Amino acid sequence: MKKVKNIAVLTSGGDAPGMNAAIRAVVRTGIYHKLNVFGVMYGYRGMIQDDIVPMDSKSVANIIQRGGTILKTARSKEFFTPEGRKKAYENLKKRGVDGLVVIGGDGSFKGAHVFSQEFGIPCIGLPGTIDKDISGTDFTIGFDTAANTAISAIDKIRDTADAHDRLFIVEVMGRDAGYIALYSGLATGAEHIMVPERPSDIENIVAALQDNERRKKLVNIIVVAEGCPHGSATEMAEVVRREIPSFDTRVCILGHIQRGGSPSCMDRIIASRLGYAAVKALLEGKYQSHMAGVINNEVRYTPFEQAIKTTEQIGEEWFGLYRILAS
Repeated sequence: MKKVKNIAVLTSGGDAPGMNAAIRAVVRTGIYHKLNVFGVMYGYRGMIQDDIVPMDSKSVANIIQRGGTILKTARSKEFFTPEGRKKAYENLKKRGVDGLVVIGGDGSFKGAHVFSQEFGIPCIGLPGTIDKDISGTDFTIGFDTAANTAISAIDKIRDTADAHDRLFIVEVMGRDAGYIALYSGLATGAEHIMVPERPSDIENIVAALQDNERRKKLVNIIVVAEGCPHGSATEMAEVVRREIPSFDTRVCILGHIQRGGSPSCMDRIIASRLGYAAVKALLEGKYQSHMAGVINNEVRYTPFEQAIKTTEQIGEEWFGLYRILAS
């Protein structure tokens, strides 16, 4: 491979705390190695629309602590057409861009993989998603912050639940992966955790709540991932109210509050390490279409195809753990 001289970085898909730290690491590592660095605004849409700007060290000053992404983000249906990708390539080509860093989730990596294969531009992906739903890394950029945001909210909810002897059903993000629900539920002592990866028997949960009532345990927290096969927190609350009318049942949907906020220390460090690793991989020419991740505290590179296709499963030991601790 020829030596990389000009690189571009973009953020794509849903925003995640720590994306700015990753951008900062890519830009400053690139500049340190005498590369020209460009920022693509609004993800693949900006690449197609030629919304590409040069970046220097000052352009990423004072952003490591900020949530969101200074490069903005958007989804682009046009990029998934050959014509759209051709426009994007031409806009990179006229700037001499010969390396691309994509910060996003599985949809972003699918686009990067096809783009790299079609035009021969090395692409390195950084896993930026609060859901932790990508294989090839122990943690994704933004997950730790999102989980801690959920924990803080659930702790506050438990205070009012305790004051009024209430059952709260708290819905957190996680359409296809239940890690936010799992981690936040365990960390806050939730009585039940419901995730997309594991069908939960609502009848068993109702029976357990009835047993709690007999034992005078009237304060209960159920944490539900939005992708739970039994439906939303609101739908579950209807079942509980019908089966146990004596319970004072309330619903709290945390929503997009989980995406925002200043990134945690862990997210800042992971994002910084991976941004540095992405530029290093492009300079060394070892990886054409890979994602950089952290496994056992070491940086590892996983082909896009494997990172996209392989879904991490939540092991049975996690559920055994929470059932014992919540009893």
